[in-house]
Formats: sequence, structure tokens, C-alpha cells
Amino acid sequence: MTRMRYYVAASVDGYIADEQEGLDWLTPFDSTPGIEEAIGDFMEQIGAIAMGADTYAWLVAHSPGEWPYGSIPTWVFTHRELQAVPDADITFVRGEPAEWVQDIKDAAGGKDAWVLGGGSLAGQLIESGHLDELILTTVPVILGGGRRLFATRGSVALSLTNRRAFADGVVEDTYDVVKPRTKPRRH
Repeated sequence: MTRMRYYVAASVDGYIADEQEGLDWLTPFDSTPGIEEAIGDFMEQIGAIAMGADTYAWLVAHSPGEWPYGSIPTWVFTHRELQAVPDADITFVRGEPAEWVQDIKDAAGGKDAWVLGGGSLAGQLIESGHLDELILTTVPVILGGGRRLFATRGSVALSLTNRRAFADGVVEDTYDVVKPRTKPRRH
């Protein structure tokens, strides 16, 4: 069964990008032993990607002329016109993310779908009950502001399923999103 998985790095105070939308604060941890292998293991499980327009624009700006995710089908949620990357399997969509979840899962070909970056997109998916898992890599940095890990309007319960510690104080926690129970109907 294909799962929607939000795999993301954040500061200790819950930011995924600094106030200038930068990720330079993450760079010192790129060489942390085990991180590259963890990312590689995760990517082997991914058959589709979903991201917001800001994440897409950042990726295009920081890897000009190439698409870092090869031929993995990617959905970009946007309200503006964006330039496609040549030879990349990218679909630009509008509307509620929940409307596209089944298409994304179908394209994943039995693998999982990665919700890449974007606390807003992850927030919409968690609120609509479509986010299945959060893999949160916390790095020992306090940013004090920036883009939040989630943009949600309510509380959502999580269940810790795995924790692993890396060098340099980096910790990866994996959570299942606890789906609210539906109440049985009374007749």
C-alpha cells in the first residue's frame, strides 16, 4: 500500500528554512555519518513526489539545467505559472492536494510518495487525513524564525515508530500519523 510520507529536516525550534528561505544552516550536517545512507535508503522506497511551488522554485534555482529526482513522477502544487524542467516527469496542478492523492499514489507504482518540503502542503495533507508518516530529522540548530515544519490549524496525534541518533546531535524520528477514529453510526 502506497503511503504519503513527509521526510524533512528541521531545526530544533521547528523550522525547515530560515527567514530568507535558505537552507545553508543544514550544510554543516551533510557530512554527518549515516545521513547520506539514510537518504539513499529512503529514496529507494519512493515512486512519486509531491511538492509546493516554492520548493520547486528553490530546487530549480539551486540545480539549474538539471532535475535532482531523475524520472520520478513529480506533482507540483501551484497557483502560478512555472517553467518545466526539460526531460523531467513533472505535473503542475491546482486545487486541493487531497484531490490529487490517488493520482500520485497510482503513479508511485506500488512504492511510497514523498511529500517534499513545504510545511503548507504537508499541513493540508495532514488536515485532510492523507499524510501517513512523518520522518523528521532534527538538527541541533535554533533558527528563531523562518518557514515552519507544518502549517496546520489544529492538533494531530502522532505515534513514534522509530528513533535513531546520528553523530553531531542529529536525530531522526519516524511517526505514524494517527488517523481519527470514525464513530459508529447509531440507527
